[in-house]
Amino acid sequence: MGEAFAQVGFDVWVTDVDATALPRCPSNWTTRQVDASDDVQMRRLFEEIAAAGGVDVVCANAGIAGPTARVEDVVWEDWKACVDVTLGSAFLCAKYAAPLMKASGSGAIVLTSSTAGVFGYPNRAPYAAAKWGVIGLMKTLAMELGPFGIRANAICPGAVEGPRMEGVLQREADAKGMTRDAVYDGYASGTSMRTFVTAQDIANMAVFLASDGAQRVSGQVISVDGHTENPDPKP
Repeated sequence: MGEAFAQVGFDVWVTDVDATALPRCPSNWTTRQVDASDDVQMRRLFEEIAAAGGVDVVCANAGIAGPTARVEDVVWEDWKACVDVTLGSAFLCAKYAAPLMKASGSGAIVLTSSTAGVFGYPNRAPYAAAKWGVIGLMKTLAMELGPFGIRANAICPGAVEGPRMEGVLQREADAKGMTRDAVYDGYASGTSMRTFVTAQDIANMAVFLASDGAQRVSGQVISVDGHTENPDPKP
C-alpha cells in the first residue's frame, strides 16, 4: 500500500509494532514504531501527524490471524488479542483521523476487512467476528463523516499470497490433519477465478478508493478475492 500511494504522489507514513520491519521502508517515508491497538500510542501518532500538516487518507490495515480452533477451544486471551488488533486498531485510526479530516473538509478512510467478514469462517471465530466488526465500523463512519466530505470504505481481500497466509495454511493443515498444499488448493477452488490474490491487488484498490475516481464511493464493502463462491471449500 505504501509503495502504491507513493507512486501516485502521496507522502507516506507507515507504522508497525515491529521496529525491525520499518528499516525496509524507503528513506523518504515517515516510519514510527506503534502498537496500533494502543490508545495512547495512536493518540500521540496522530498528534504528530496533525503537527506535520494533517492527513488525507488513512489505510487501517493492522490485523492478526488469531487462533485456528473450534469456538469452545478458543482461549479468551487469544480472542481479545485478535479483536483488539484487528478491530480495535481500525477504530483508533478512525477516532483520531476524523477530527483532522473534518478540519480539512475531506478525506478517505480505507479499512481492511476480509472475505471472512462477509461469510464467516469455521474455526476462526475471533478473526471472522473482528472482520465483521470492521464492516460495521466502516458503515457507521460513512454515515457519521459523510456530511463532512469524508468517505469510508472497506476492502475484503481473499486469501493473499505471502508469509502471513502461509502461516494460516499451515495451522489449518495441522488442525485438519491435511497437507499445506491440500489446504491451499481448497482455498483456491472456492473462488471463481481459482486463485489467491496479491498484496498489489489490494494496494491498487486502496489507491482507487482514495482517488478522485471514487469521490462518490462511500460505505461500500469491496471484495478483492477472485469472487468467493464457497468460503470453506473441501478439497
